[in-house]
Amino acid sequence: MRFFPLIWANLTRHKRRTILTTASVALALFLFASLRSVVTTLDAGARVGSESRMIVQSAKAIVFFLPMSYKERLAAVPGVAAVTWADWFGGVYQDPKNFFASFAADAESYLEMYRSDLELPADQRATFLRERTACIVGQHLLDKFGWRLGQDITLRGTIFEGDWTFTIRGVYRAVDPAFSEDALVFHYSLIYERYPQWVNPGWYVLQLRDPSHASQVAAAVDSMFKNSADPTKTGTERAFNAGFVTMWGNVSFLMNSIGMAVVFAILLVAANSMMLSARERTNEVGILKTVGFTDRLLFGLVMAEASIIALGGAVLGLGAAKALYRPSGFSAMGFLPGFDVTLGTLALGCGIAVLLALASGLVPALSAARLSAVQALRHVE
Repeated sequence: MRFFPLIWANLTRHKRRTILTTASVALALFLFASLRSVVTTLDAGARVGSESRMIVQSAKAIVFFLPMSYKERLAAVPGVAAVTWADWFGGVYQDPKNFFASFAADAESYLEMYRSDLELPADQRATFLRERTACIVGQHLLDKFGWRLGQDITLRGTIFEGDWTFTIRGVYRAVDPAFSEDALVFHYSLIYERYPQWVNPGWYVLQLRDPSHASQVAAAVDSMFKNSADPTKTGTERAFNAGFVTMWGNVSFLMNSIGMAVVFAILLVAANSMMLSARERTNEVGILKTVGFTDRLLFGLVMAEASIIALGGAVLGLGAAKALYRPSGFSAMGFLPGFDVTLGTLALGCGIAVLLALASGLVPALSAARLSAVQALRHVE
């Protein structure tokens, strides 16, 4: 610590350069943490869902409906304890940019099946089930639009055209942060009333008696409807969610590649700044060696400068990413529920900062340590 004033004097000699270099490191690690968090959030989303629930969808594509008559046949499959169904509604609130997940569901069976995943007060649940035009919304969605319990809201349908007015009778909280709180659920019967021809669910959800029998149940269901006009594709809920992640392509590789490219670019900037600073102080190195500073000590001083810049930038960049996303409730319009910078990402960012300090400071530190006092003073002349 007795050499800290000397280190600080060197850092503040060119304040603008030091500030800009530290800011560059901070920005690089902020972007790295942000891009890495997209990957970790998608991975967490792929793991959301129960292995004891299965999704039955059309084998043609998720956009095709399945007959309502499948309900009784699915309930009779050995190993199935309960059946519910839902359909994608596709509504927007006031402006096309205000898009979020909205589902028409068989309310009572749907809430019962997801009781362990959604926290919904009992009185709100009872009111929602009792009122035909009621809906429930996620807490984050409620906060985002400034809604309140009991308020009437109108969505403009995109698949089921027209204006649809619902009364908010329940606000749910997700037990798992990766389970979206940006959704609205209403009674499936409303679609029946306005569009009688659309009396077919988009997908069924099966509750299994024993998760270990999932493969047998899937095979039984798909073989049952194999030769029908509407064949099915059945898998666990977790596999179903993971399938949506793969639709994004190889996001993990893309985000990590961009993040590392940014970090490498900043490495070059930091290394250039450190070498320029060391070159400007060649005369001082000669004087310090003349008065007794050892090669090891000079090496440590230069590395300490590089470490302060890199680690200071890491604290600013990673700290800003951690402080910004989770408290603000950022979720990329509901596509990245539970978006947050994980401790693993913070640890990886700190590791990158250490490597950045070593890589940017090693060459100028070795040069300062190896330079003899005579060569340094001759360089001044």
